[in-house]
Amino acid sequence: MMRRIHKALTCGLLLVGLAGCETLAGEPVPTTATVQDPLDTKYYPSDEPLKLGMEHFGRGSYGLAERYFRDAVEKSPKDVTAWVGLAASYDRLRRFDLADRAYAYVLRLRGPTVQILNNQGYSMMLRGNLKEARRIFLKAYELDPGNPTIANNLELLNSSYRFVQRTPGQL
Repeated sequence: MMRRIHKALTCGLLLVGLAGCETLAGEPVPTTATVQDPLDTKYYPSDEPLKLGMEHFGRGSYGLAERYFRDAVEKSPKDVTAWVGLAASYDRLRRFDLADRAYAYVLRLRGPTVQILNNQGYSMMLRGNLKEARRIFLKAYELDPGNPTIANNLELLNSSYRFVQRTPGQL
């Protein structure tokens, strides 16, 4: 009896999920692009790579997130969200050389926004470059002094700085 109920629920959920993919006439549902200027990119039917990149990043699967974000920036080279996600994925994979390249590109695209500076500062903190992290966080703080994320990252930096100080040559 329980198996029948389980099978019926599974089939019902599957049908509901599949019904969401198409309209009743069988035509695909139009998707929205994540790029401001559609002339700068080729047409792709969805922003699925960006969605999957964000999903995998949220789950902590940074290798898969990097793969999908890389696919997203290849398809939409001016998509700032995809570039920031790619840079953050590289940070989590400790590929700081590639993260620096992605941050440099996104800074050329959009300029120094609070989010980009915060992510770049966090990248420096992950590397142990606390002075550079502080400099970048303070730039972000100047742009938005009331931003709680920046304030929290500065506090995190201050607390880690107090505990990590060592004299040269000490291991």
